[in-house]
Parts: sequence; C-alpha cells; structure tokens
Amino acid sequence: MDEGGRVRGRGYREITQHFPRPGWVEHDPEELWTSTLAAAGAALAAARAGGRDLAAIGITNQRETTVLWDRTSGRPLHRAIVWQDRRTAERCRELDAALLAEKTGLVPDPYFSATKLEWLLAHLRPAPRPDATAFGTVDSWLVSRLTKGRAHVTDPTNASRTLLYDIGARRWDPELLALFGVPEEILPAVRPSSGVFAVADAEWFGAEIPIAGIAGDQQAALFGQGCVAAGTAKSTYGTGAFLLLNTGERRVRSTRGLLTTLACDARGGPAYALEGAIFIAGAAIQWLRDGLGLLRDARESEALARSVPDSGGAVFVPAFVGLGAPHWESAARGAIFGLTRGTTKAHLVRAALEAMAFATREVLEAMRADAGLAFDELKVDGGAAANDWLMQFQADVLGARVTRPENVESTSLGAAGLAGLATGVWASAEAFAAARRFTTFRPARTVEAEWDEWKRAVRGTIAWSRDR
Repeated sequence: MDEGGRVRGRGYREITQHFPRPGWVEHDPEELWTSTLAAAGAALAAARAGGRDLAAIGITNQRETTVLWDRTSGRPLHRAIVWQDRRTAERCRELDAALLAEKTGLVPDPYFSATKLEWLLAHLRPAPRPDATAFGTVDSWLVSRLTKGRAHVTDPTNASRTLLYDIGARRWDPELLALFGVPEEILPAVRPSSGVFAVADAEWFGAEIPIAGIAGDQQAALFGQGCVAAGTAKSTYGTGAFLLLNTGERRVRSTRGLLTTLACDARGGPAYALEGAIFIAGAAIQWLRDGLGLLRDARESEALARSVPDSGGAVFVPAFVGLGAPHWESAARGAIFGLTRGTTKAHLVRAALEAMAFATREVLEAMRADAGLAFDELKVDGGAAANDWLMQFQADVLGARVTRPENVESTSLGAAGLAGLATGVWASAEAFAAARRFTTFRPARTVEAEWDEWKRAVRGTIAWSRDR
C-alpha cells in the first residue's frame, strides 16, 4: 500500500484446515509462516518493488489462535489451535465468569487462548520447559520467524483476547496465569499497536524492514475503517462476522453478552471497544458450496438471492460451532427451519445471507443498549461485504446507513495504516483514512416480520441444544 492509499500489490495463499476430531480445528504453524512469506513475495512482485522500497511491515492476524514453539530452534511444538476450536468447552464451564469479565472483559468460552494454552501445556510430552518455550498468537509467531527468534512481542489488541491480560491494569495478570497454569516466562512483551516492534531479517525480502504495526484482525479493520473515535462502529464479514464499537477511554461492562476488548485510538494506542463475535457468517456460504454442492463459487450467492422474492419461509441459524454474542451457547449447532417441498437452493442461499444481517442486528442492538451511544451508520468490510444485495438487506434490517470502502480488505489496510503511522508515511489517522473512498447503502425498508422469525429460530436452536 502506498502513501496515497492505493494497493500496489497483493498476494494470496490458502492454508489447510485440519479437523482431527469433531469440534477440533488446527493449522500448521509452519504453513502459516511459509504461506505468509509466499504471499508477501507475491505482493512485492505484483508491485514491482523490493524490500528496499518498503517503509514498514504491518501484521494483522487471526487473534485467539494459539501457537507454542521452541525458543531456540523456532520449531512449533504442536499444530496451532484455531479460534474456532471447541475442545476446551467442558473446562470453560468450570470457570468463574465474573472474575474473567472483571479482569479481561471476556467470557469463559473455548474461543479464547488461555484454555487452549492450558490444554497444550497439559498434553505435550515431554512437558515444555518454560525457559525454552514461547507462546503467542499468530502475530507473535510471525514476528519470531521474521526476526529469526530475536523478538517475542505482541500488542494490546491480541493480548486482550487471551483471557490472561488485565485490560484495566494493562498487564499479564498473575491470578489468571496461576488459574490456567501458565508460566509468565513464555509470554510475549506487550507493546503499543503502532510503533517499531522489531526489524525483519534481510534474508526474507532483501533488506532489513521495521515491523511497525500489529493488531488483531478485527481491531485492525476498525482502524482501517477510520473508527478511532467513540461511537464509531464497523462489521467485518469474513468466515465469521465481527462487530466492534469504539467506546474511547470509557470501559463499558456489557450486561448483554458482549465482550469488552482493547482496540486502537487515533495514535495507535489502546482504546476500549465493545465486540460482538458471530462465529459463522461467510462460512455458511462456503458450507453450501463445499458441503452441499449448491454453488460453484461463493460469488454466485448474490444472483441466487436476487432470483427469489424472499427465503420461502426458510430461516437458517448457522451455529455450526455454537452461538457467539450475545448468546454464548457453545452446545448450539446449525439449524434450518421452515423447509417445505417448495424450498430451492436459491431460498437456502438467501436464508444464509439473511442470517448474517439478522445476527448483525442482534449484536448491534445489544451494543446500543450497553454503551448508550446512538449511531446511524455501520461501516462494513470483509469478503462478503462485496455482495451488494447483502449490504442493502443489511441496511434494510438495521434501518441505518451501511457504508463500504472501495477496497473491502480493511483488515490488511488497517495493519498498513498502523505501520505507516509509526514510520511517518501518514502524519495522522485522519490522513490515512482520507485516502479511502466509500460507497453508501441507504435503508429502504424495515423487515420486522422476518426479524421476528429469525429470533424465533434462534430460540428454537438454543432450546434444542439444552434439551438433552
């Protein structure tokens, strides 16, 4: 990305998803590293640039995914346990929710890193030696490899997703470390999201390059959308959907199932935000494509949704890995209600897209109530945000303006923005945000009847998960 906000080069590599048991999701850390390196090389080649042309590297990452590696060799000690993994659900039911909420702003759910890390430390043989072991989310793992093990760092946005970090005191919490049996020696140093963390070794890109911005994917997207002031909100539609509302210096304690987390202010320093995590969004369309064969390409979903006047009574609750905010029902599973002989693949595809919009409204209503902040605009990004039908339906469901940037990859652009802010590419967050153009979807109608059916379907899904 250049100083004018233009994407000069892009690289992309898919990674392998491993499902060793039902509910378990893993990635190979070495593949995370090599695919990132290959994608970066492809981006440089597309830009016709070399390492000496780069002002800085920014990193954004899947947040709660947990990696454990040997400090000396850099060798992973196990596959990375992914944020979607549910193997520690039983352990989470034993935890003190009030304690975790007070210190971390989070809830006891397998989503977060601490129980994953606890599981690794308990199951690895031989047992890892604390003085020879490093833990981190994917950002820490990539920095370690980029610096050949010289740096072990993270930022507040990632630390705040571990269930080990006190977001009020801004430090790793001794009580939580003891609760999960985590030695402090294995933890990364926490530094502001915008600033020079380390220097990437010249071997990788032909020059030493400062790593000057790190933020977890959703907080990076919040910054990339210019949501650095209290009362600004965005939703990222990816595999899951994630809504963040910046609350500035005010820590809001949710009473409606939302998370309190750390995001970035206009300088890249820590600010508070409310977050609602919808575990399955675009993944529902992927399932219709890969699992049921109803689509050849996810992009076909827009035309199919337009081809029918409604979902034909079908209501889809894609709780494949449980329900996130505001319900936090880990035992829930996906359900489709209202099927008839007249239901077609177009109806199912439309119902899957509608589910993203309805789940987003559910979270936003909780945010409005918790924060006491009125807002009439939602900024959107992520792959599914390119779907014009979905974005207009989202505006209809919310009765609010939905605003989409010309480039929907706000996550990676936010990481670039944080790195550029630290190295003088942009003088301010406002200068960075001014480089981006937006498309607006205005509300045309409300869909209260469909909204009521969605809520009824969610209640039915939760009742099924508990009635056994």
